[in-house]
Amino acid sequence: MMVPVTSPRPPHRDLRLLGLVALGGAVGSGLRYAVSLALPAEPDGWPWATFAVNVVGAFALGWLLEALAVHGRETDRLRRLRLFGGTGVLGGFTTYSSLALDVETLLSGGQWQTALAYSGATLLLGLVAALLGVLAGLRTSRGPRGPRPGRGR
Repeated sequence: MMVPVTSPRPPHRDLRLLGLVALGGAVGSGLRYAVSLALPAEPDGWPWATFAVNVVGAFALGWLLEALAVHGRETDRLRRLRLFGGTGVLGGFTTYSSLALDVETLLSGGQWQTALAYSGATLLLGLVAALLGVLAGLRTSRGPRGPRPGRGR
């Protein structure tokens, strides 16, 4: 049985929920930093670390949100998972501000072809990754034989 979300104050003013987002953001930012150490900048100018975290993050967010959505109405537990994992961890992990900075750096360095390819590939592959994540979220929630009892559509 799903329990409706009840809170004495709006979610954006609940310090416990804000704390979950902040904690998740710290985790996600740490993971992004680890990826930047594993994939340092290449001499060709392509920002592989930023590219990787944004595409992987798009997939993960599509999966998470769809996997949570099939449960129906959002409960307190599902809201906490969404805020910690989606807004917090994946919000800290992905970095579209670095994408913009990378594109500006490439353009100011005269690498307009790389800038165009990088920004286009990030947006296109990010969209495809998000859609694949949604499909994976459906499959995760339904399993190979259809919906799980009491869990969704």
